[in-house]
Amino acid sequence: MKRYLPVILALFILPAACGCIPLIIGAAAGGLGAYAVSRDTIQGDSDINFDLLWDSAMNVARQRGTIQKDDISIGSIEFTAADSSKVWIRLTRLTRATTRIRISARKHHFPNMELAQDIFVKIVTGAR
Repeated sequence: MKRYLPVILALFILPAACGCIPLIIGAAAGGLGAYAVSRDTIQGDSDINFDLLWDSAMNVARQRGTIQKDDISIGSIEFTAADSSKVWIRLTRLTRATTRIRISARKHHFPNMELAQDIFVKIVTGAR
């Protein structure tokens, strides 16, 4: 039994260790908590007005690349960054005072989490 214990523990610990790891984006985003929901997506909830976040997201998208699609009614922006990454920004009104920000970034079909994090921080700080 003792020699099987490490194998049994590994079966329970590995799935837990391979899940989504919370990311705390602190000082730059004003203490806003964000977390990774997949390898290429970061998400967080904000108490900033939807319209302010939308304007900030559009400004960041224009500065970082070329916008392919944008639709304020569904809160969606899609653009190609200067480094050939595809970026999707999704803003969702949860309540009158709370907006969910979700950013996905991929470069050549591979996750680009650093870019997603950077854009997230720039949108939130730009809206403040």
